[in-house]
Amino acid sequence: MQTILIANPKGGSGKTTLSTNIAGYLASRGHSVAILDLDRQKSATQWLASRPSSLPTIGSLYAGVEKPAAADWLVIDSPAGLHGKNLEHALKLAHKAIVPIAPSLFDIQASREFLEILSQEKAVRKGKTFVGVVGMRMAPHTRAATTLEQFIAKLDLPVLAYLRETQAYVNAAFEGKTLFDLPHYLAERELEQWAYLLNWLEENQS
Repeated sequence: MQTILIANPKGGSGKTTLSTNIAGYLASRGHSVAILDLDRQKSATQWLASRPSSLPTIGSLYAGVEKPAAADWLVIDSPAGLHGKNLEHALKLAHKAIVPIAPSLFDIQASREFLEILSQEKAVRKGKTFVGVVGMRMAPHTRAATTLEQFIAKLDLPVLAYLRETQAYVNAAFEGKTLFDLPHYLAERELEQWAYLLNWLEENQS
């Protein structure tokens, strides 16, 4: 089972949006997928409850259960404030970790500190967990977006995607859907931004 950890200690960074859409993509490819929702607000769990049965199935895994039966992929939507032993344990489970970063001064500062901690974790240092970053809610031609791009460009990590700010994610989530459940013409521009991230996900599978 391949495990993907979506992590950033800052609330509102886009972890659940990234988690649900990654799960939706994998399910659309015919994989058996489950989400482990560790966030206190349980947004991913609520989203799963609203997901139409006609769409590719995404299972739900609860804390304390080792693994879902016959799942190919597990996506972990981690809580805000993930650190210490909880972070260490999550990284031991994960084959890949994705850090979403929103374009604000506070998000960038929190992410900088988190990435420094992440780089010192044993699983990352030994190459057992691959780490990448995603710029979230990127509004073109804004100072915030430019500042975030400059920050990410200086990192010694793969930049998996810059995802623009759009109602496509919001509208899909209201219906229990992801971009990958929508007609192509409704999300064509957004899907193009996901291309590198999706290739990275399926690289180096053990």
